[in-house]
Amino acid sequence: MKVEQKIEQLTEAMKNTTSTRMYERYLAVRLHLEGRTLSEIATILGRSFPAISGYWNNYRKTGLQGLEFHPRTIRPKKLTDEQEEQLRQLIAEKRPVDVGFEARYTWTLKLIQTWIHREFGPSYTLRGVSKLLARLGFSYTKATYTLARANPDQQEHFRNVTLPELKDQLDQGEIDHLLFEDESSIRAYMALQYNWFPKGQQRKIPTYGQHQGAKLFAALDYESGHILHREEEVMDATAFQRFLGAILEHYSGKIVVVLDNARIHTAEQIRPFLRQHPRLRLVPLPKYSPELNPTEGLWKWMKQDVVNNVFFQKFYVIRSHVTAFINRVNHSPLEVIDRLLVRV
Repeated sequence: MKVEQKIEQLTEAMKNTTSTRMYERYLAVRLHLEGRTLSEIATILGRSFPAISGYWNNYRKTGLQGLEFHPRTIRPKKLTDEQEEQLRQLIAEKRPVDVGFEARYTWTLKLIQTWIHREFGPSYTLRGVSKLLARLGFSYTKATYTLARANPDQQEHFRNVTLPELKDQLDQGEIDHLLFEDESSIRAYMALQYNWFPKGQQRKIPTYGQHQGAKLFAALDYESGHILHREEEVMDATAFQRFLGAILEHYSGKIVVVLDNARIHTAEQIRPFLRQHPRLRLVPLPKYSPELNPTEGLWKWMKQDVVNNVFFQKFYVIRSHVTAFINRVNHSPLEVIDRLLVRV
């Protein structure tokens, strides 16, 4: 089998697996086939060199089958299936204060350990509780805000009906391109974030106290991972129409653009433009659902790599940095797909 065919086989396996551990193994092998060294891959994935080397050697011997997990001897569980399900529902749906832990609103390993012993009897170490939670599908994550006005039924319909239909239309050739579009503002100085620096010292970011910046439009191609972007001085319907024109110029055939319900997308002046260009169709996301647009991840990626912890003294420097970033990731479409589109 040729290298290109092996990469395609691994890419397909990555899309189909629901196991993050298997996804990591497929990705490690694919990166090596694409030319990365085993040491580089170990650094990228945060794994030891022997682990990555083991993945590669097993793949060389027996292909994808060599990456599968081997059964282990499993110790008897301390909790029954029913008790584990009760624990899962407890953590997902209730707070400690709801079950007798006064003035405690966040579940910790210690509280879970205490609750298990109180309700079921078995004693766990904190490490044992951690392993139990991982097996039950929990991870130690930071809470995030969500838009309370979002409609979960509409979101579910988009995930399970609208998006699959668009993918089928793309597969059947009924449409030629499926794009995800979004906008973002980049200021002369952005948020400060954690970074490596000598102990006892702190990086100083100069600023003029002004908020000059660039307005960015971007369209992410679902099939190829290519990113088309345009920079504007203002973010209004006229600028959005210019970007739609750029999309029409760049892509031939029928185009579907998935985007949010921002006013500039639904402005009255956009309607005649769409009537003039029937091969372009806009599909709105459910309201208050930015998490359904993978282009949101592009902005986070760009700000982390290029913008945060940096002060730009000249306006044009922001643009040059943004353009350099887009050009770089457009030369690595598989990285874009892995990072932004593989879960779509």
